[in-house]
Amino acid sequence: MKKEAGEGHANGMKVEEPVQEGMMAEERRMQILQILRAEGRAKVNELVRRFNTSAVTIRSDLNELDQRGLVQRSHGGAVIQDTVFRESPVHERIKSQSKEKQRIGAMAATLVREGETIILDSGTTALEVARNLKNILNLQVITNGVNIAAELLNSRNTQIIMMGGTVRNDSASIVGRQTEDMLEQFSADKLFLCGAGCDPDFGVSGTNLEETMANRAMLRAAREIIVVADASKFGKRSMSLIASFSEVDIVISDESLLPELQERIKSFGCKLILV
Repeated sequence: MKKEAGEGHANGMKVEEPVQEGMMAEERRMQILQILRAEGRAKVNELVRRFNTSAVTIRSDLNELDQRGLVQRSHGGAVIQDTVFRESPVHERIKSQSKEKQRIGAMAATLVREGETIILDSGTTALEVARNLKNILNLQVITNGVNIAAELLNSRNTQIIMMGGTVRNDSASIVGRQTEDMLEQFSADKLFLCGAGCDPDFGVSGTNLEETMANRAMLRAAREIIVVADASKFGKRSMSLIASFSEVDIVISDESLLPELQERIKSFGCKLILV
C-alpha cells in the first residue's frame, strides 16, 4: 500500500510503506477507533509503532475520525468522544425489542428448508431464528455465535459448524482472521444477518470492525442474504459497513417500520416481510 498524497520524498517519488497485510486506510482507521474505545486515548507515536506506518499517515487518520465526530483530537494524539455509540452487552440486547425479535425469528425460520446449509451471525435476532430451527431435518448451521451454538446443542436434527478464533465477550461471538479464513472454505444456501444499524443510504452496519469482517466473509459464502432486524435498527448507522441493501435479497422486520423506510428498502429490489 502506498503512502497517502503528500507523504513522498521531496523529489516527488512515492514511497512504499510497510503496513499490515491487507490493511486499507479505512480498516486502519476503524482499528484506531477500536483502540481508542478500549483505552480512552492514544498518542500518535504509539499508533505509529502499532501500525508500522508514518506519523503523517496517523495524523491524517485521526483528523478524519475527528471530522466524523468519532474522536476528539488532542495534543499529540486523540481521545474518545463520550458521544460515540458503544455496543451494548449481549445480555442487554437480548431484552431489547424481545417480542419483535421473536416474531422475526419465527418468520425467518419458515424460509429454511430440510437439508439446507445456513449461516447465522452472532446477533440476538439470529438467536431467535435458531430457536425455531430445531424441527428442520438434516440442517447444517454455520455460526460464529457462542449463544447460537449452545442453543442448538441438543437438536439432533442439526449439525453445528462452529467458527474458530477469538471470543468477544460483549457479543458472545468469535472473530478474527481464523474466523474469516474458515468461512472462506464454506458455501451456504442462506445467511441470516442482523447488523446494529440498517440505514438504506449507508447499508447494514456493525459496531465492531472484527465482527464486521467476519460478517463480510459470511456474505461471500452465502447464495441468499436475509437481513433480520427489528424496526428500531432502521435509519441508524453504526461504525463499519457490512453490506449495502443492493446486496440483500430479503429483509424481515416488524410492522412498526416507517412507510418511507419500507419504500426505500423495496427500491433496492429487496423483498420486504413485516411481522
